[in-house]
Amino acid sequence: MKADKIILGVLGGVAVGALLGVLFAPEKGDKTRKKIMDKSNDYADELKDKLDTLLGTINKKYEKIWSEGENLIAQGKSKFDDAKHEGETLLSEGKSKFYDVKNEIKNTSI
Repeated sequence: MKADKIILGVLGGVAVGALLGVLFAPEKGDKTRKKIMDKSNDYADELKDKLDTLLGTINKKYEKIWSEGENLIAQGKSKFDDAKHEGETLLSEGKSKFYDVKNEIKNTSI
């Protein structure tokens, strides 16, 4: 954002300088007002273009971050599902071994 502030400051300084130059030029009032209006329109268009570019850049970065966030969430969900499945498998195997040992103990005569 610091570079954007510098750009806006420079554009503002250039606009003020051009305005002062036109105001102090030795021409009729109509011509001076027309020049001021033309310069104002030029700077307004230039500023609008710069802001559009800035907003486009911000929008692209936002979309990239959003997409990366969605990918991270999907990866996390996938890893969680894999871990859950592995846990369920281990639990099932543990129960099976438990019942095997239980039956073995039951069938052993002391």
